[in-house]
Amino acid sequence: MKTLNISNASKTFGEKTLFTDVTFTINEGDRIGLLGLNGTGKTTLLDGIINNSDLNTIDVEKPKDYKISYLEQQPDLELDSSVIDSVFNGSGEKFQLIRQYENSLARFNENSTDSKIQNEFFKLQEKMNAAEAWQMESDVKSILNKLGITELDKKIGELSGGQQRRVALAQALISEADLLILDEPTNHLDYEAIDWLQSYLSKYKGSVLFVTHDRYFLNEVATRIFELENRNVTEYDGNYEKYLQQKADNEEIYASEQHHKTQLYKQELNWMRAGVKARGTKQQARKDRFTGLKEDLQNKPDAQKEMSIDIAQQRLGNDVFDIKEASLAFEQHVILNDFSYLVSRGDRIGITGANGSGKTTFLNAIDQQIPLDSGEIKTGQTVRLGYYTQHTRDMDPDKRVIRYLEGIGQGVKNNDGSHMSASQMLDTFKFDHQMQSAFIRELSGGEKRRLYLLAILMDQPNVLLLDEPTNNLDIETLTILESYLDSFKGTVLAVSHDRYFLDKVAAKLLIFEGQGKIEESYDSYSGYLQKATELKQAQHHAAKEQKHEETKQKEANQEPEAKKKLTYAEQMEFDKLEPQIEKFDDELAVLKKELNDPSNDYEKLMDFQREFDEKTQESDKLMERWEYLGQFI
Repeated sequence: MKTLNISNASKTFGEKTLFTDVTFTINEGDRIGLLGLNGTGKTTLLDGIINNSDLNTIDVEKPKDYKISYLEQQPDLELDSSVIDSVFNGSGEKFQLIRQYENSLARFNENSTDSKIQNEFFKLQEKMNAAEAWQMESDVKSILNKLGITELDKKIGELSGGQQRRVALAQALISEADLLILDEPTNHLDYEAIDWLQSYLSKYKGSVLFVTHDRYFLNEVATRIFELENRNVTEYDGNYEKYLQQKADNEEIYASEQHHKTQLYKQELNWMRAGVKARGTKQQARKDRFTGLKEDLQNKPDAQKEMSIDIAQQRLGNDVFDIKEASLAFEQHVILNDFSYLVSRGDRIGITGANGSGKTTFLNAIDQQIPLDSGEIKTGQTVRLGYYTQHTRDMDPDKRVIRYLEGIGQGVKNNDGSHMSASQMLDTFKFDHQMQSAFIRELSGGEKRRLYLLAILMDQPNVLLLDEPTNNLDIETLTILESYLDSFKGTVLAVSHDRYFLDKVAAKLLIFEGQGKIEESYDSYSGYLQKATELKQAQHHAAKEQKHEETKQKEANQEPEAKKKLTYAEQMEFDKLEPQIEKFDDELAVLKKELNDPSNDYEKLMDFQREFDEKTQESDKLMERWEYLGQFI
């Protein structure tokens, strides 16, 4: 069994220590979710495992042939390289061979009559046969397809940022690594791709260490949880749900112990203050006990402080936004098309849909940043708007944290009427006194987002516009935000793709489908996605059946065509198809047996059924191709 042992990992920036003496072991088959507040050093720790010199200290123990593949938050891909070249940008012989074959195939398709190109192509086919590289190539193309990447010859520089990240994810997944390190792997993935990635990683033969804010994904994939807090790593067995239970139990025990220690401390304090005369050597143990208790309570970890939002809000009338016959378009992209909608007090609206369909533009229009082409958006007189945008606004990097927040207000009133200063608010949001005096430029990206959220809420809005709030916010902050929104008496419009967040926050959905088409749904987001997936599968099946019937009818009406010969490449493909189909048949037989085994629990049966459906679909494709090629032999 291959294992990776990390010990004595430490990182300090100036006076700030991120973590010290971090030690853990990753065993073969582990799928570990790494949690922690923004700014605690999750990405720094991942970077340090790859490049040990990034940390002040680290000891790494692993086998010589241990291979690690890393998906960074900001992948560095060559912009002039094609998708297929980038994905096969490995040093392995098979990777190089497949890359050569794909390039040769492109040249062959452009000029199949050139004898030199033909010879090169056929030689590479023979090498692919000898190296048994066809299956790897097929697997890679399947992964790219699942991630929504179909134009393999396209240059990386021509892709969007989200598409580039999906190419980098595919590159990591095909590497056959002993350890996959994935930093936010679900970013820019739609529901179907996330569902597929969950299944893929759950069956991955090696180990996986990943950071994510997607709690459904974390719960499905993780078998262990590492939490980076108080400058060290605490380990928990099980998935996210089990982690929450263990965490709650630990906090309960901790609170009980602290209460007991506090009572002892008070007793000892009274004794120390009493000025007992008989304090000879026999009393030294009791004085030592007092000192120990005092230090223990003073050094209570910051992570145990309660992080919560308790801010009073302004009164809100019934009328919030009255949208009447609104139309808005940019170039060829229609955002709103004669759209009318009434937003009332207390509404919880989740806004989701395809990238580029205009969700953020819609919020900007509501915020009066963008004028409509026609129609109007009438805002209620009592609306006090707080807009949490995707990019932080008006945050001077040369300002100190405390001065930035004091510039918004000297403090806020809580719901019970008490007053909290800007410093107290920052402390509640896990900004200690050292961080409060730091310059904004010294904060991590996640810490800046947490500060920005605090600034929005400190203005005491009664209507919140939230644009992708789960991006770059840690899970603990998201949990607190969700709890705040649950008791928030105002109105919330939230743009998000995060299933967990929308399931908890949204009471209804506006789904932007593109070109001005907007659908309203009262399902939960997960329920809506499930129905949409089932509908898509039914439509795909119906289209496939219709195409099959049309082909049969066409063949019946046509005169038999003259018999054609297969090309050399088609003959090679045909020869490989039958063994592949037989392999799928054997695997499907095993899966069918597992599905009929009453000893398997529900989760196993769901996994087997998912795998059975995927393999059946692949087998059908191969069979269809085999039948097509077979008619020309």
